[in-house]
Amino acid sequence: MTRPFLKMNGAGNDFVVVNALEAPFAPTVEQVRAIADRETGEGCDQLIAIEPSESADAFMRVWNSDGTMVENCGNALRCVGWLLMESTGKDRVVIDTAGGPTVATRAAGGQVTVDMGAPRLDWEQVPLAEAMDTRGIELQVGPIDAPLLHTPGAVSMGNPHVVFFVGETPDDGFVRGSGSLVEHHPMFPEGVNVGFVHALSPDHIRLRVWERGAGLTKACGTGACAALVASARRGVTGRHVTVDVDGGRLLIDWDEASDHVFMTGPVEVERTGLLSL
Repeated sequence: MTRPFLKMNGAGNDFVVVNALEAPFAPTVEQVRAIADRETGEGCDQLIAIEPSESADAFMRVWNSDGTMVENCGNALRCVGWLLMESTGKDRVVIDTAGGPTVATRAAGGQVTVDMGAPRLDWEQVPLAEAMDTRGIELQVGPIDAPLLHTPGAVSMGNPHVVFFVGETPDDGFVRGSGSLVEHHPMFPEGVNVGFVHALSPDHIRLRVWERGAGLTKACGTGACAALVASARRGVTGRHVTVDVDGGRLLIDWDEASDHVFMTGPVEVERTGLLSL
């Protein structure tokens, strides 16, 4: 059995996208891993299926490269939004996800803006294993008297994020080592995406992300949104920030009136192909 696919990326965060609007697409964990494998498969951070929806233009299903199904993916929302707008001629589409519905609209320069909704800031919404102030939770990495990382912010953008603030942009080894350690920490019963924010100015940050179930990634849309929210809550930045990720640049706005977070960024189609299942 074969299925056509599009290989796309949003700021370097790459996806294999399958149209499942007419024919169901239900890969096994092993098949997802095989597709995502960069050595022997098509290679991607996430596998995406565009499915029918009764309440939206489409439903977006997301699998991480380890085969787990997850609630949402911000960069994939931009890619799917662009595809739906191109196919329908609309300038605005509604995409449902396991984390809730999202609106995507066209932006200047061929970019796409996604309304990521309001951040969820209560400890039970992230979720955490115990009650804490999510502006700075009790967690540290390294020796007790001289931790390498400590007191991160915690935010849910439909999926759980923890955000550490660092004095300089960490290298790959540090992100892998710390991220993999924190991802499965008992503090996070559903696991967690781990962000590392280096603030360059009140409206500009550098972000690196260890993504739950996917590892070190060139960009994480929900991670960029969570990074802004955590930074603004700590007074590190304002509510409008340029976020530089490994794969490019995202613009994130946390609107005061609606409390919604808006993400604007690029979309790229890399190639087409056929999946053998």
